[in-house]
Amino acid sequence: MIRAALPVALLGLLAACDGGGDPVQQALRDTSAANHAAAARTTAETQAANHAGHDKAGPTPGDRAFAASEAEMHQKMAAASGQTVDQAYIAKMIAHHEGAVAMAEVALRDSRDPEIRRMAQSVVEAQTREIAEMKAWAQTAPPAN
Repeated sequence: MIRAALPVALLGLLAACDGGGDPVQQALRDTSAANHAAAARTTAETQAANHAGHDKAGPTPGDRAFAASEAEMHQKMAAASGQTVDQAYIAKMIAHHEGAVAMAEVALRDSRDPEIRRMAQSVVEAQTREIAEMKAWAQTAPPAN
């Protein structure tokens, strides 16, 4: 019933145009132009953010310090799986948390800033505790149907 009324309503709207252009088509053009402009802005902003802090010479010393632990975490997360969403979530989050611990250990090894060291130590403690909790759940997880 709504489908039948929609074309009739559109025809009525189109018939109401006074020759100055179809307001529906103009609204579509305006919306399309606004969406295009917003997408272009978002793309430019994303690209600028991705390049912020990176000079043309490549990764910064800070980036290089974390490269190995990041790469290992992403590889382990991609390889982690489970039969159910619950099991896959736990497997991937264990890999993610292990990566966070590895990154925190880099900060503990290389940073001299007391606040960074405090936060990194807090990450090690919290994530290690959560890894143990998730591994315990995985051991008792119900079998997939």
